[in-house]
Amino acid sequence: MEKEQNQTEVKEVTDENEKNIESKTSDNPKKDVQEEPKEKTSEEKILELEDKLARTFAEMENQRRRFEREKEDAYEYGGFAFAKEALNLIDNLERSKQILSNDESLKNSEALKKTLEHFDIINKDLVSVFSKNNIKPIESLNKKLDPNLHQAMMEIEDDQKEPGTIIQEIQKGFTIKDRLLRPALVGVAKKTENSSQKDPKNEDNLKNKL
Repeated sequence: MEKEQNQTEVKEVTDENEKNIESKTSDNPKKDVQEEPKEKTSEEKILELEDKLARTFAEMENQRRRFEREKEDAYEYGGFAFAKEALNLIDNLERSKQILSNDESLKNSEALKKTLEHFDIINKDLVSVFSKNNIKPIESLNKKLDPNLHQAMMEIEDDQKEPGTIIQEIQKGFTIKDRLLRPALVGVAKKTENSSQKDPKNEDNLKNKL
């Protein structure tokens, strides 16, 4: 009997504790329950749509400008590769002239004179056609070396010219509009190295010995 009475008392205590817990739970809801996201107002939605629309228009404008620039480049410089290859015609004419001019069997002959005259006419016609298409030769001789237009291939001793002045043109350069088509290959002047020039210190030492 005593045992049953104890079990009854334990059960009553347990039931009472459960009631207290349920009561506290109903009075204090759990803090970790996430609140439902607040619905955006009409003004907030409009501002968000306006921002997205502005970004879309900006991206479309950038793409339009990029397309226009690429189209202009294709129109202006579409023949860049062809023009560069066509310069070989002028180079070959110049080489042919030099070969014929150095041929001992043809020197001072009337045939050589007429051939060189024809070569000059062809060369002028080519330069004229290039010029009409905005392909122009680069002026080099007696100009200061410009790395943007010239490529120095050698230095030549010359006390009459300022160092860095172009005194020989090995291969003519060309531009197409505002772009470099091919740099001019040139030789530039440098001061003569006089190994026999006496050192002033050595001259002073020699005077002191005398």
